[in-house]
Amino acid sequence: MFKSIYRTLLLFGIAFLIQAKISAQNKFDEYAQAKVYLTQGDFLNATTLIKKLLTIDSNNIDLKKDLAICYNFQKEYNNSILTLKPFIDNDKADDQCFQILGNAYKALHQIEDCKLLFLKAISRFPDNGAIYNEMADLLWTNKDNTCIKYWEKGIEKDPEFSKNYYNTCRYYHSVNENMWSLLYGEIFVNTEPNNNRTPEVKMILVDNYRKLLTDVITDSALKTKNNFSQKYLGTVYKEFTAVKNGINAISLSLLRTKFILDWYRDDNTEFPHQLFVFHQNLLRKGFFDAYNQWLLGSSDDLDAFQKWVQLHQQEYNSFIEFYKTQTFKMPPHQHYN
Repeated sequence: MFKSIYRTLLLFGIAFLIQAKISAQNKFDEYAQAKVYLTQGDFLNATTLIKKLLTIDSNNIDLKKDLAICYNFQKEYNNSILTLKPFIDNDKADDQCFQILGNAYKALHQIEDCKLLFLKAISRFPDNGAIYNEMADLLWTNKDNTCIKYWEKGIEKDPEFSKNYYNTCRYYHSVNENMWSLLYGEIFVNTEPNNNRTPEVKMILVDNYRKLLTDVITDSALKTKNNFSQKYLGTVYKEFTAVKNGINAISLSLLRTKFILDWYRDDNTEFPHQLFVFHQNLLRKGFFDAYNQWLLGSSDDLDAFQKWVQLHQQEYNSFIEFYKTQTFKMPPHQHYN
């Protein structure tokens, strides 16, 4: 009799495990299908399926985030807030929760609530570049120039996050801080060479050079800037004769070549900078002229760029093949603004 009871309990346990496994598999399949709906933009079906899954696992934060995303896309922003705000209040939210919830607040023009949300996110995730970018973008949209301090802080804390470089480049271009717009813009281009915003930034770079080199600042004005800016601008203006006959991709390539040679002539270690290290490496490999044409040529004068490429086809092709193998990343502790 004991063996019979044991056998019955064993069979019941096996059946329970099988059923649990089937249930878990079904849940996984349904969640995968919900993700498909999300990807396809079928937010209604995604919402229905996610709600069903939440009846089984009501505190699953990934499901809650996906549901809030669905609500945002369906412009049901209040539902999105109701879905995620409890996680923010009980400190269980990850950085994505703050961003999704922030999008809902912004859509409802609840600016103060959104500011408080992002300030809390920055306090919780002080090294997250995306959060600083969200805060800065909110301020910039509302014409608040304190946005730049958050983009700058995002670069300092999370130097590999590229959007802060893009936005600082555009901001500084808009207020004629051409040196910083140049530096941040070129970093963005090399971090995101295939981004659809890269052509825009390349055009900004050319415009920055024209403004910078046609409005040479006085020594007294230069002294008001920080040490890095003084060294950078002083080195640029020292080689001003490179563009005395006109500012174009060829003359800028010459100026930039002389800049790098001067920058490292005195064994400069005060301001290590990954962008200048990259330039130095391109010079050593004989690719710097081709790089400068790629970076500035097509935005400056497309016909001249195409003629240069035709005359230097092998050099340009070799550079492109080399460039495809490169991954550009800014390291920590090279933020000088």
